[in-house]
Amino acid sequence: MSSEHSAPRQHMAHWGMFTAQSSDGEVTSVVPDRGDADPSPALGNIPGSVRHRSRVRRPAVRRGWLRDGPGASNDRGNDSFVELEWDEFIDLLAGELRRVVDTHGNEAIYGGSYGWASSGRFHHAQSQLHRFLNTIGGYTRSVNSYSLGATGVIMPRVVGTHWKLFARSTSWEVIAKHTELMVCFGGVPRKNTGTNHGGTSNHPTRDALDRFRARGGQLVSISPLRDDVDGAARWLAPVPGTDVALMLGLAYVLASEGLHDTDFLARYCTGYDRFEDYLLGRSDGVPKDPAWASVITGLPTDVIAALARQMAAHTTMVTVTWSLQRVRGGEQAPWMGITLAAMLGGIGTPGAGFGHGYGSMNEPGLAPVPYPLPTFWQGVNPVQTFVPVAAVSDMLLDPGGRFEYDGRSLTYPDIKLVHWAGGNPFHHHQDIGRLRRALARPETIVVHDPYWTPLARHADFVVPSTTSLERDDLSCTRNDPLMVAMQQAVPRYADARDDYDTLSMLAAKLGVAERFTEGRTAEQWLRHMYGQWQGFVRAAGHPVPDFDEFWRTGSYRMDTEDGLTLFEEFRADPVGQPLRTPSGRIEIFSSDIDGFGYDDCPGHPTWLEPTEWLGGARSADFPLHLIANQPKSRLHSQLDHGAVSQASKVQGREPIRLHPGDAESRGIAEGDVVRVFNDRGACLAGAVLDDAVSRGVAQLSTGAWYDPLDPADPQSMCVHGNPNVLTSDEHTSKLAQGCTGQHALVDIELWTGAVPPIRAYEQPTFVVGSAGWARSTGG
Repeated sequence: MSSEHSAPRQHMAHWGMFTAQSSDGEVTSVVPDRGDADPSPALGNIPGSVRHRSRVRRPAVRRGWLRDGPGASNDRGNDSFVELEWDEFIDLLAGELRRVVDTHGNEAIYGGSYGWASSGRFHHAQSQLHRFLNTIGGYTRSVNSYSLGATGVIMPRVVGTHWKLFARSTSWEVIAKHTELMVCFGGVPRKNTGTNHGGTSNHPTRDALDRFRARGGQLVSISPLRDDVDGAARWLAPVPGTDVALMLGLAYVLASEGLHDTDFLARYCTGYDRFEDYLLGRSDGVPKDPAWASVITGLPTDVIAALARQMAAHTTMVTVTWSLQRVRGGEQAPWMGITLAAMLGGIGTPGAGFGHGYGSMNEPGLAPVPYPLPTFWQGVNPVQTFVPVAAVSDMLLDPGGRFEYDGRSLTYPDIKLVHWAGGNPFHHHQDIGRLRRALARPETIVVHDPYWTPLARHADFVVPSTTSLERDDLSCTRNDPLMVAMQQAVPRYADARDDYDTLSMLAAKLGVAERFTEGRTAEQWLRHMYGQWQGFVRAAGHPVPDFDEFWRTGSYRMDTEDGLTLFEEFRADPVGQPLRTPSGRIEIFSSDIDGFGYDDCPGHPTWLEPTEWLGGARSADFPLHLIANQPKSRLHSQLDHGAVSQASKVQGREPIRLHPGDAESRGIAEGDVVRVFNDRGACLAGAVLDDAVSRGVAQLSTGAWYDPLDPADPQSMCVHGNPNVLTSDEHTSKLAQGCTGQHALVDIELWTGAVPPIRAYEQPTFVVGSAGWARSTGG
């Protein structure tokens, strides 16, 4: 049989721009864009992904749902499926949506789309689903994100924004030219900068840091992992989870030795005096001096004091990664980080100040574009009910329960139907055993996905979605200069359809087709969205090609706002350009937060002892501190079956890194399969011995597709190495209710039994029949 080769097609993924070569309906190779300074290795997961054995081939409905109808079910995740024809599938799903709305109201639908999915502006799964749900009367929504749950609530109260910390951050160009000292809490892990939401045409972090060092810049990485910075850096490894205590120790030296900028604190900040009373021990009798910080962090007193003096003597940038706020009390790290930068007085000046997220994604440090982006408008949601995204299990398990959030007392809705498109909460969410019990509660779960992911296996209706490689789209992001034509590289696989087509069919059945589609095909939407964006750019005085010419050339380069310094306008004119806080200034002490009376989030930055840390009582039973960070080999759990991701596995398991000393004491050798466990669950992983990991610490990345040894048991051991069977579903605080999945206390032992096979990428079991057959005969 001869192979049919297609012409190369330009495309964009969250981890970079590339050209795809295909044959017989499959992408066979990808070539990164020539303009990319440091292409992401995750591009290597794309070849072979379109026709992978884990693809959802046809519309499918869980057998038990067909047999018994909607209702709570413990069989989700351990049931067979029936593949249906599209018309029958759409009739069933439209009828179920109508039943839930008519019987329970739109508040009973959770529009649970959280995830990266496609980088395209039109075929963005979350936007597609939310627009559809809004046309039928709305849905209960989630707020914030797993990545930035605490930051998204605390920083608007401290500096009036959180998105500007990334979208208009101090540029790498300015750092390379002006910064003398970067003190990086959480390091600057380049592996994460391979990714940007909406795509990215260049990865400049490595080159910028090389220029910074070549000019004489010094970098201090504060992390339990030495390789959280590539290249030369001074490594300080405090006890994990104690960064705020270290920052307080540094701040104490600045204040007690008169090294802090009192003029800046007086003019640009509010509440420093209240914070200083706490810092110096006047309010609680406990000075937060280096000796106090040393006991908590494990770093020597003189090291802390010397670093504080070095920071005061140089043009210093204080950076905090997003990972630091994914812990209990996570609001405190970014709040204390900007307080420390304010005490140094450099905020708003070139090369100094504060940064949040360098090394967390590719966006921080990149120049923004000055135009609005083309947008597929989601419409207006008439339902006002929402939950923090990290509280999904709480919501499903406790309908009617009360919870605090950002100064408000709210009630969890009674969710009957979960509708999800794009994303895999088995990667994002904590305590998978609890999540599985929560997913048993709704009456119906609908999932759109190209692959049989863990969430798809727990669905009642599984929609076979296309991948971005099977459709045309537009790609651009707020911090990348290219508008990119994402050109279809291969035909649609099997019976997969674009989410837009699926939702258009549902909208027609429900009588809202015109409201959803506005009479446009997908191509007409692309032209319409391009035209809207084209008008903004032309209004700024720049010539822009028409759509057909743009599609032929493949991209258009926009202007960017180069050379930015975060908060430079505020620094220049704090009265005329105030922050969007109650005082118009940086709120080191927040009267609003103080007024909420939360015991887990006081009115100024505070050291709050974590639940999961080596200084607590739990460490007696679980003496290793697990860091559940982002993987090097993929984006979250996307394309975990790809070549790059698979090459990182050890005996098919996700690799877990241990210090050689911790491994030796447990009889573990390189390449062994080990059992990682605590009182919440257990998983198998493959041992990698590495002295870049601190003693007492283990590192196991998220994203291995959840693969329970016994699919019927919510607490079953994951044989593939998903750390979220170990993480706690506790939230950051009553203020933000954010995710705390970065840290967990565990122990590790050598696995001596037979090594179970990996079944995560296999198809589920199917039975033959139709909806009518299944219900009439019992299946």
